[in-house]
Amino acid sequence: MYQALYRKWRPRSFDDVVSQPHITTTLKNQIVSGKTAHAYLFTGSRGTGKTTCARIFAKAVNCRNPHDGEPCLECDICKAADNGSLADIIEIDAASNASVNDIRELREGVMFTPEMCRYKIYIIDEVHMLSVGAFNALLKTMEEPPPHVKFILATTEIHKVPATIVSRCQHFDFNRIKTEDIVARLMYIADKEGFTLHEDAAGLIARLSDGGMRDALSLMDQCVAFNNDITVATVSQASGIAGRDYLFDILEAISDKNAAAALQIVNRLYEMSKDLKVLAGELLEQMRNVMLVSTVDKGRDLITCLPEEYDRLCAISEKLTLDEILDNISILQECSERFAKCTSKRIELEICVIKLCSEKISRRSMAASKGNTASEAELNSLRSRLEQLENALKNGAQPTAAPKNTAPAAGQAKPAKPLREPDPDFNKVDPGNVKPMEEWDSVVTQISQREPSISGFLKRSKAFRHNNALFLIVDNDFFLKLFKESNAAASINEVLKENYGQTFTIKVKSARNVPPDDTENPVNQLLQKAKKLDIEVEIKK
Repeated sequence: MYQALYRKWRPRSFDDVVSQPHITTTLKNQIVSGKTAHAYLFTGSRGTGKTTCARIFAKAVNCRNPHDGEPCLECDICKAADNGSLADIIEIDAASNASVNDIRELREGVMFTPEMCRYKIYIIDEVHMLSVGAFNALLKTMEEPPPHVKFILATTEIHKVPATIVSRCQHFDFNRIKTEDIVARLMYIADKEGFTLHEDAAGLIARLSDGGMRDALSLMDQCVAFNNDITVATVSQASGIAGRDYLFDILEAISDKNAAAALQIVNRLYEMSKDLKVLAGELLEQMRNVMLVSTVDKGRDLITCLPEEYDRLCAISEKLTLDEILDNISILQECSERFAKCTSKRIELEICVIKLCSEKISRRSMAASKGNTASEAELNSLRSRLEQLENALKNGAQPTAAPKNTAPAAGQAKPAKPLREPDPDFNKVDPGNVKPMEEWDSVVTQISQREPSISGFLKRSKAFRHNNALFLIVDNDFFLKLFKESNAAASINEVLKENYGQTFTIKVKSARNVPPDDTENPVNQLLQKAKKLDIEVEIKK
């Protein structure tokens, strides 16, 4: 029966493990010295050797004849472990055994002593998939397991593992396997298997596998199905990267600012049932390659592509500035993020393509420049206001607003007339028709609970109402200025609508600088009316 290459050539000893000497050396030294831990946590990307090292460690600590921390591979325990018949090494897939009940069964099992070995080893793969309850059930057992039990947890997503679990383990982080190490391993296996693997083809396989040995061996397995003589062309056919001219056609149209050509290609791919979300991801990947070609001395070692594709990437990079490339990457990323929520992926991608093809002078730089200008203007305004307030406090005077220049500048059109008549003001108030708002103090209290910054300049204020108009008298000119510069009217109207079922046109005046003997002044008349109301309230009490 045929066995996949990644299974057939899985390392059986620490010396066979590729690109992880910082881990294998430590584990061997622990086994030799007899100072192994009760729990280990192996983390890293897929195909880097986490589960493999866990199995080798489980064999080595139980081997009857270990050599320098390595399993002998000859004793009955090593052979039983390799063929999967050793009951004392228990592998658990947390993706399908994630419940509390599964972990409870584990906790019951740890109490029994091993059948053949010194240690019973529990290897929990993809441990981040355990439920919260399962982690809690595992916690105490991992902290103080029986002396004959050891745990090895493996995960690709360490951030999903609770800190309480991580802190109880020795943590080993597996690196992505180096390209040259993958190439050497592939060439060795190809020689042993009896087929031809060209070194440039092995390099392409290594780059496509993204640092994972299992992916590299699986891809080489696919290549063998095409041809026993594995060339770069064979790898491109087997991996599906051949026939990607449409990607570079779109990128060339983008670099030429030819939206019509790019949209025609997208339309053709849509009619061929191409997944547009995948297409956006492929464009993003190739735009990254354009960025690397532009910045990292042609960046050949960092790019996974065919030789002819590399030449096209170089030509595209020469037509775009670095700012334009970075802008395009941002646009493609935003498009990919919106795919999950949009109703039409076709429209979303077409909009993205039009943006990519638009004439622009570094949208990102222009946006940053505008943002900095706005921020500087705001800072200058704040500085001016702070200086005004500080001077007012020092001099004991109330700051006044700078006079506005209402005259139009030369050549400037006169301001248009207002579309409606101005709201009623204090100069036209008939005190006999205006009623003091007796509940005003309660209204101010409600406002202070919602907007404390507004209630401060409503202290000692008085309010009067007539139909849909509210006349408000604040204590001084400074409070009046703050009122006009804030959004106080809207906040006050929210509370008034809840209490009176309507909103009001609010007109404000300051009680300061109003001569007390000016009995004709509407402000004085309203204040006198409010004063009489206060006296009547006191008598009633």
